[in-house]
Amino acid sequence: MSDHAPSTSSNPGVRLENVSRRQFLRSTAAVTAFAVAAEISGLRAGLAYETGGAQMPHGTVNDPHVFVSIDSSGIISITAHRSEMGTGIRTSLPMVVADELEADWSKVRIIQALADEPRYGNQDTDGSRSMRHFFQPMRQVGAAMRQMLEQAAAKQWGVSLSEVQASNHEVMHKPTGRKLGYGELAKAAMDLPTPQVESLKFKPDNAFRYMGHGNVPIYDLFDITVGQAQYGYDVRLPGMKYAVIARPPVVGGRIKSFDPTEALKVPGVERVLELKVDWVPPAAFSPLGGIAVVATNTWAAIKGREALQLNWEDGENSAYDSAAYRRQMAEVANRPGHVERTQGDFDKAFAGASKIVSAEYYVPHLAQASMEPPVATAVIRNGECEVWAPLQYPFGAREAFAKLLELPIDKVKVNITLLGGGFGRKCQSDFAQEAVLLSKALDGAPVKLAWTREDDLHHGFYHTVTYSRLDAGVDASGKLIAWRHRSVAPTLFANFKPDPKREQAIELGLGLADLALDIPNVRFETGEATALTRIGWFRSVNNIPHAFAVQSFIAEIARELGKDPKDVLLEIIGPPRKLELEKLGLTDPLWNYGDPYSTHPIDTGRFANVINLAASRASWGRSLPKGGGLGIAAHRSFLSYVATVVEVGVDSRGKLTIPRVETAIDCGFAVNPERIRSQIEGAAVMGLSNFIGEISFKNGSAEQSNFDSYPVARIDNAPINVRVHIVPNGSEVPAGGVGEPGVPPFLPALCNAIFAATGKRIRSLPAGDQVRV
Repeated sequence: MSDHAPSTSSNPGVRLENVSRRQFLRSTAAVTAFAVAAEISGLRAGLAYETGGAQMPHGTVNDPHVFVSIDSSGIISITAHRSEMGTGIRTSLPMVVADELEADWSKVRIIQALADEPRYGNQDTDGSRSMRHFFQPMRQVGAAMRQMLEQAAAKQWGVSLSEVQASNHEVMHKPTGRKLGYGELAKAAMDLPTPQVESLKFKPDNAFRYMGHGNVPIYDLFDITVGQAQYGYDVRLPGMKYAVIARPPVVGGRIKSFDPTEALKVPGVERVLELKVDWVPPAAFSPLGGIAVVATNTWAAIKGREALQLNWEDGENSAYDSAAYRRQMAEVANRPGHVERTQGDFDKAFAGASKIVSAEYYVPHLAQASMEPPVATAVIRNGECEVWAPLQYPFGAREAFAKLLELPIDKVKVNITLLGGGFGRKCQSDFAQEAVLLSKALDGAPVKLAWTREDDLHHGFYHTVTYSRLDAGVDASGKLIAWRHRSVAPTLFANFKPDPKREQAIELGLGLADLALDIPNVRFETGEATALTRIGWFRSVNNIPHAFAVQSFIAEIARELGKDPKDVLLEIIGPPRKLELEKLGLTDPLWNYGDPYSTHPIDTGRFANVINLAASRASWGRSLPKGGGLGIAAHRSFLSYVATVVEVGVDSRGKLTIPRVETAIDCGFAVNPERIRSQIEGAAVMGLSNFIGEISFKNGSAEQSNFDSYPVARIDNAPINVRVHIVPNGSEVPAGGVGEPGVPPFLPALCNAIFAATGKRIRSLPAGDQVRV
């Protein structure tokens, strides 16, 4: 269930600075571009807050002719330019358009856009940015189209524009009561010039029909439920071939020799061919190469692959061993590192502290393990290429395909299917590039390249492994006076430049150096760690290990001081104020998710509000039976504030149950509360999966192969009751992210609850035998 709760929202000012992730990837230099978003500069005050959308590749687009069409029957087609992976964004953004357009939702159709950023604006469906960056442009699209319909009606009636008003799919002449339906006005309206943003009139919040109500279900819910929706695996083309690939077991390895004889004996197998890829780091999202088996169906291809005789040369990553690597990370974390942020004099304060608290935490590699493994279909004909795939980064993939085939980009067409889960894995297009290369090798034949679950877990772009050491000093009065956090993790940016060996700005801004701390002496350091496998995007990214370490450590400090963990958490955040990290010397905009500090300062009042709200709804402090415990954690990520209280039960055999989770979120204006609720519920399930899963390496290879060795939360051990409390805000409060912020606080809240129940502190994941799930 969802409910609304007291707001402490602020009224942000107006200023802009931003940088995009892709721009960062393209240039190894720190990006410092700042610009005003032209599309939103003229809005009236209620909408005139600035976002990082304009600085993303191809920015934002607010042209109603691009996103809206109306036929003569009045059916409105709205194009959704983001990828749908379960967040509901393919419904929510068109819903914003429809609301401002005064459309009847039952007469709205949604069309999935092709990968075409010059036309639609940025399409990177990651970073919890979709609503954050496109809420205002989509309102502008709807308002402009409504105004065009009103202008067309006024012209047809020969009356003043002030005398007409659009409402519920028709325009009325107020003095006479005459009405014209949207279908009757469509052609004339579409022929009108698009109104300037400055002339648009936006609906007041109390006139919203859909936004803020949670009364619109996912657009294609029925099709998904009955199996009619098209996911990547559902694509079928006439004459299609099916393929799987045997990839090097060690990243960077190469085939030495192979014998296809037995594979070719498998009924259905037609070809065995080498997929030659010059995989040299930094290799970005390039395929690993390998031996492809092409067949008349996927099962035959899989059986053919099993029959291959393969001899690999493993290369320089063959010594990767997770246990040894962890020991190395621990050694690094216990030495001075590279200082990323400093305030006051940590060394002096720490040396003079009356009490010292120290702890170390470890989070292993994690796999996205989406229910639908990677898959793509490609065909090349008449000098053109067409691809169907579940992609989060479709235009970047299109650019990669064009480069592979040496084709102009306008000769490459990319269709985005539904994603059966993404969690960041499908930002990387290596699997779709494989399909393109195979089609090319087969003279352009249509090819579906399928990844099995084992392929996904063996050859992924994993969440980075992280080792943290935290030290705190407390004075004689019990007040924290010193805080140091050393984080050691191989960086995702090893994909893009010679391994920088340390977390980069965009990673350090994910819950480490951007922490709100009311402590006079703080220092954040990073240690070097070489990436020995592929590190990729993962839902919430580095926020997961950072929040796990920080929020667990706060609970440990509370224990040492004999205080309530919630009280210590609030004490560390400090009194209500707005923090601009640039004033602390952190000037890279990536510290703030690429969005301007002026729009999204760190608001400790909002932070404290969600903590108090979650605690209140969980009846924090209540007594529980033996084996029961409550844990609390809070984290700001993707510009939203989330606090979670987890209740656990641990029986005498160590069996863990999670009867209740209470989560409060302040994400600015809650456009679609139903989708917010579902994202937080899903975050609790994924958080539990992160508690029990690990990708480990031995002799350079991932040791896990399927859900038997990489467990995920199942219905019999998932949290039983997850309640979501959304802080209400008006539409003038900038939207924060929703897809990812629910995940980071879950793990530490869970571990804090287990400590409360058992006295057992979990500092290292996966949980393994520490408790049984």
